[in-house]
Amino acid sequence: MKRTLIVVVGLAVVAAIVGATLLRKEKKPSYRTVRIERGEIVSTVAATGALSALVTVQVGSQVSGMIKELSVDFNSVVRRGQVVARLDPALFEAQVGQARANVATSRANAEKMRVAEVETARALKRATELRAKELNSESDLEAAQTAVESARANVRAAEAQVAQAEAALNSATVNLAHTVITAPVDGIVISRNVDVGQTVAASLQAPTLFTIAGDLTHMQVHANISEADVGRIQVGQEATFTVDAYPGRRFQGRLTQIRNSPSTIQNVVTYDGVIDVSNGDLTLKPGMTATVAIMAARKEGILKLSNAALRFKPPTSDALANGRMSPAERGQAVWIVSDDKLRKLPVKTGITDGVFSELIGGELKEGSEVVVESAGTSPIPNMPRMGGMGRPF
Repeated sequence: MKRTLIVVVGLAVVAAIVGATLLRKEKKPSYRTVRIERGEIVSTVAATGALSALVTVQVGSQVSGMIKELSVDFNSVVRRGQVVARLDPALFEAQVGQARANVATSRANAEKMRVAEVETARALKRATELRAKELNSESDLEAAQTAVESARANVRAAEAQVAQAEAALNSATVNLAHTVITAPVDGIVISRNVDVGQTVAASLQAPTLFTIAGDLTHMQVHANISEADVGRIQVGQEATFTVDAYPGRRFQGRLTQIRNSPSTIQNVVTYDGVIDVSNGDLTLKPGMTATVAIMAARKEGILKLSNAALRFKPPTSDALANGRMSPAERGQAVWIVSDDKLRKLPVKTGITDGVFSELIGGELKEGSEVVVESAGTSPIPNMPRMGGMGRPF
């Protein structure tokens, strides 16, 4: 009975080994392939940025005072020269009145000095005539001459005081005019930072009262372009972008400027790319975050190679052995199926859109099939076995 059991177990083991061997021989690896076709590839540079108006002006106050009147509010449309706010003018009107009084006083003093000059000139004339008749001394004549020169100097000083007083009057008049704040450009008020009754102090710098954006039918996107991508773009290229407010809509624009001033954001050097955008329906608003794609290159009617084929790596050592290449051939390569075996072919690629790459060199032609992934069971690799049982570890 024991002998019979041993024979049966032995036959079962032999059958299992034979079956596994046949299974290895019959099962062949299968792969999914794609065909190389002609088409279009658009290579883009991705960036993020923010929308802004073409012109944004901060309206401030050159004088200090209390806000007496506000003529505009958020989203108000304004024209250049339109009054947007007024400061309390009482203090400045008083300063203008005082300056005018000083001008009048200075002018009267100057006139008084002119009269004195005329009087000294007459005294000098009499002294000269008397000296000619030897009716006075030489010192009397010299004193009269000195008096004339002193009178003339007083006239010049009085005239300077008049000019100084007139300049102070002009300054006070200008300050009074600055209590009326007007819009410097046509646009829309996007920010108001003051209220009626609030006091603004302009001693150190002009406080910002309003922010006015220019014509919002034309806007700009300031995109942060990585230094790794800035060499691929140039002025005039087309761009598209999306904003969170309208996720299903793509907006069109054109790159008009690449600014040379670098910025470092989280240790990444970026450059400001300015993209002009038409906003005729006013759907876009300043400050919106834009996800931008700048068209760096576009080619039509070229051979398109799937990037998945470039990333594919065979799962077996046999396939790798069939794909050995010389050092000169090493680089980008794809795999094809030839006589039920994988074969490695070197390729040269051009632009890419992330899904397909332009095929510009190699043996592959239009219609060739390249492997992108394993689609079936690969041959069972050699695995360590336990002694005497023939069973995988």
